[in-house]
Amino acid sequence: MSYVNNVRMFLRVYELGSMSAAARDQRVSPAVASSRIAELEKHLGVRLFNRTTRTLKPTEHGRIFYDGALKVIEAIEAAEAAVADVAHNPRGSIFVAAPLGVGRRFIAPHVPAFKDEYPEIDVRLRLSDRKVDITAEGLDVAFTLGQLEDSNLKVRVIADCPRILCAAPAYIARRGMPANGRALVTDKHDCLLLRFPGQPEFQWLLTTPDGPIRFEVSGPYESDDGDVLTMWALEGRGIVNKPVFEVAEHLASGALVPVAVDTPPVPVQLACLYPHRRLQDTKIRVFIDFMIARCREALRAKEALAQLPR
Repeated sequence: MSYVNNVRMFLRVYELGSMSAAARDQRVSPAVASSRIAELEKHLGVRLFNRTTRTLKPTEHGRIFYDGALKVIEAIEAAEAAVADVAHNPRGSIFVAAPLGVGRRFIAPHVPAFKDEYPEIDVRLRLSDRKVDITAEGLDVAFTLGQLEDSNLKVRVIADCPRILCAAPAYIARRGMPANGRALVTDKHDCLLLRFPGQPEFQWLLTTPDGPIRFEVSGPYESDDGDVLTMWALEGRGIVNKPVFEVAEHLASGALVPVAVDTPPVPVQLACLYPHRRLQDTKIRVFIDFMIARCREALRAKEALAQLPR
């Protein structure tokens, strides 16, 4: 098994481009990671990486070995998954990421029920609205909310999620009701912005008679936490662009009301992404199936509450 562990370490060093990052991913010390690579190089009789104090790059031998090593590890994982299927007892840890709103409303509430059904599986959940790198961060599954981009990851679309522009009645009374996206810009409405470091501008993609158009909106409030924006909207601080499921209760109660209804936001997709080989792992497959079923059920309930057609 030590040779397999050495190969696994090689793959993570190759993929992450860093010995220390691979060590953290595999939960060992950098010294252990380095020794595993050294053992593998000694076994193969070639150098797999060129190392300096600042860089680590694969050699030509390393690039050649990577493709074969990946197939070997995938075959081992498939065999292990087959054994777990036979035993009907999937086990191990799953590393999962999700946006804050999705994670708090749809994933985290169902983790205990999943654990009750599969007691040998541990879920390590990370919530953040920032974009994650599944491979670099060692994730098994990542839930996403937005426009899907082309990638080499497998995708399962959960649902198309309508978005809505809304504000508190107090804000409308003070600033007026914008009819469309152009009014948001020309009348300089206070838009509540979900923004991350390094993002120079902000645009809302809205549906118009001429098709989807990006409007460059602005406002004095911004945060990297979507729930903070909802809090500010409820206080009458501005207009927020949210998935309907995040504000359904507030729309139903009248605490928030739709605005710029002539140009609604383009819907986004809720999906889960995972590396190709992960679905052969029983614990990953049962987790994805479990969470997708509950996400869809919860989304239907939220949209019904908001009294918006699906």
